[in-house]
Amino acid sequence: MPEITKAQVQQITLNEAVSIALEKSIEIQQAANNLERSDAAVQSAYGQFLPNLNATMGANRTTGRQFNQATISFDDFTQNAISGNLGTSVPLFTGWQNISNLRQARTDREAAQTSFERQREDIIFNTASSFLQVILNLELLEIAKDNLETAKKQLEQVEAQVDVGMRPIVDQFNQEAEVANNELLVIQRQSQVNTSKVQLIRLLQLDALQDYEFIVPDISTEAIIPQHFELTELIEAALSNRKDIRAAELQIESAEFALRSARSGYLPTLSFSASISSSYGDQYRLRTPAPGGQGFVTETVGFSDQFFDQRINRGLGFNLSIPIFDRFQTRTAVTNRQIDLKNSRLALIDRQSLVFQEVRQAYEDYVALTQELATTEIALRAAEKAFETQQERYNVGSSTLIELTQANNAFFQASSQRVQTIYQFVFQEKLLDYFLGRITEDVTF
Repeated sequence: MPEITKAQVQQITLNEAVSIALEKSIEIQQAANNLERSDAAVQSAYGQFLPNLNATMGANRTTGRQFNQATISFDDFTQNAISGNLGTSVPLFTGWQNISNLRQARTDREAAQTSFERQREDIIFNTASSFLQVILNLELLEIAKDNLETAKKQLEQVEAQVDVGMRPIVDQFNQEAEVANNELLVIQRQSQVNTSKVQLIRLLQLDALQDYEFIVPDISTEAIIPQHFELTELIEAALSNRKDIRAAELQIESAEFALRSARSGYLPTLSFSASISSSYGDQYRLRTPAPGGQGFVTETVGFSDQFFDQRINRGLGFNLSIPIFDRFQTRTAVTNRQIDLKNSRLALIDRQSLVFQEVRQAYEDYVALTQELATTEIALRAAEKAFETQQERYNVGSSTLIELTQANNAFFQASSQRVQTIYQFVFQEKLLDYFLGRITEDVTF
């Protein structure tokens, strides 16, 4: 494995990570391919209104007993023939099937577009979430390192006091155990950082052998100021903005057009057709009256005279087809489309119910986190004061090492909880934006 050097480290910001994810996402590329498929379906639906045009050519050889035009009798011989046809057919009335198919194709195209946009929102949200997890783990790692340094300094202080007889040797052993525990915690925090980085690198489809540095976003003070929301307004906004809700509504419209198209099978169809054809046969002869009116004269006719003049046929016609009994094919198709319509309506109800649940849960979590913000801030200040007080008391010999260790652990826990609450609050705001359908590519805090 090649050694990773500093020159190979690539720095990535949050917005850069989002851009990379949108560019390389397999899901986005597949959604884009589905859009192309929908465009082709719309073009095909337009084509149902246009006339077709077909040209055919044929050549055959017949050997055996057959009618001889020249002798007006049956003889054994070989005949070569060439034929050609050019025809067109124009649909005049299809029971509105072509109209329904076009409207369905347009609706499916719009549904594919909304699904594509929702897929982009999924990628943006997942990338931002994974990026924030990396940053949170990095922050927790730094807190654990700071706590380790504090424990090491306390160990040096205890060792010096033990050397001069101010502290018992058991204090040194206890502090050495505390340092070892903090070193273990740093190792665990580093492992969490590495795991979250691997997951983010996988999400961004980046080179696994490359090293990356994810830049900590500047979380402004305004980003951690709680806002007041009304649950009813949030749900209404979600129902209006969510792309998946709109896609489900479009699926209902598509199913309605498909049902209309199926019902058109009960109606007659009318089309206009036109054709021109010609043929050539090497045994073809032209019989004309002989001079003087005595019998007939048989004349061989060449290819050009036959194919381009004498044997040309032209045809025009209208074709009316009235369905009488089609072995229940139309009835079955209508039943299937009715079931599809019912299922699409049920899918919309299920999607709306999911939106209600997601928005409500996100709202309640947001309210809880706003309360945790105030609580963790108070707890952090109190733990910091308690640790400073115990440190001063321990320095003058009025406090035990156990009390100092407990105060230090409480301060460490309060610091970790404060950082986690801040990032969870920021994440929860983005989660609300995602569930409300208003998350954008420009992710800011």
